[in-house]
Amino acid sequence: MIEAAATSTWLRALRWPFSPLALDVIWAVFSALNLVAIYWFPCWETIPFHFIWISLTLLYGFRSWPTGPTIWVLGVVMVTTASGIGLDVWRGTEPAEELTEVPLMAAVFVATAWHIQRKLAAERSVRLISEHNARLLTDQRQFLQDAAHQLRTPITIALGHAELLATDLTSDQQGEDIGVVVGELNRLRRISERLLLIAAAGDPAFLHAENVQLDQLIADHVRRWRHTISQHLCIGQLDAVTVLADRERLGLAIDALMENAVRHSESNGAIQLSVIRSYPGMPARIVVTDNGAGIPEEQLPFIFDRFRSGDDGHPRGTGLGLPLVRAVARAHGGDVTVRSAHGKGSEFELSLPLPGRPALPADLAADPARATLAEDQGGPRR
Repeated sequence: MIEAAATSTWLRALRWPFSPLALDVIWAVFSALNLVAIYWFPCWETIPFHFIWISLTLLYGFRSWPTGPTIWVLGVVMVTTASGIGLDVWRGTEPAEELTEVPLMAAVFVATAWHIQRKLAAERSVRLISEHNARLLTDQRQFLQDAAHQLRTPITIALGHAELLATDLTSDQQGEDIGVVVGELNRLRRISERLLLIAAAGDPAFLHAENVQLDQLIADHVRRWRHTISQHLCIGQLDAVTVLADRERLGLAIDALMENAVRHSESNGAIQLSVIRSYPGMPARIVVTDNGAGIPEEQLPFIFDRFRSGDDGHPRGTGLGLPLVRAVARAHGGDVTVRSAHGKGSEFELSLPLPGRPALPADLAADPARATLAEDQGGPRR
């Protein structure tokens, strides 16, 4: 939002300082003076003649009239300038061939006007497409929010009844079946919650920013996760970095990265969390590294697409954890990238701009050597 406001101010500063009507009046007065000069100075008619035509072409670049007024203005300029040159020909101060300059200058103006109209038509098409895409994005976000809200209540009710049934069952087969139901309902609840969070990421009120010490936040997450997983969880490089961020949203993103690492690591594997600030001016980086199954190279461009769960023999996730991480990162003006090799583990890096530093564009926030993250869907996810 800050970047958008700055861009809007910059565009306003580039506006022509005069109103369109003022430009028309100034040009009309300038052309009338030059027309008088054509009549009063027969030997110097070439200069005011060209001044009229050049100023008309320049004016049209700032002030593109509709077709009707353009034809009228062109006709008036052709008649008045032709009459001025015709008067000089009648006086004998200019040869008759000078009259050919009028249609030639008119042809130059028509060609210029044609190109300007083509440019305006292209800009209108781009604007209409942009507005249409913006409406589609708004509708999609609203649909996700509505769907997530509507799903939450029935899922919660069904989950509560399923858990009550599970306490009354005595048969092992029935208990196993109801366990599957409870597990799938919990998965649906996580999906609805993450869909709602992803859909809300584009809202200006999505973040409630405060000063967050990333090193302390990571240390807290390590302590919380260490006793709930079988993998060896450790802290790597831990630079003291403070960023302006939403603590709750950022915590959800870190949890999603941890879930992903745990899901795709063996029970005796290792997971490492780090906070790195390479040098002044660069974003702070939260790095989550595992030595699990890794990601095949052909799947890397699609790893952050929604509902792309890979079939690698590990427990199935919601397919929304990594998209949630990307949504949170970009809402903060940062991004998330991945480096991975099949069978050699993965390294996810969440970058965040430092206070007082402008957020880098998504394509520059990451190291160019890192894997490029495509927006299009079309491949499996871990």
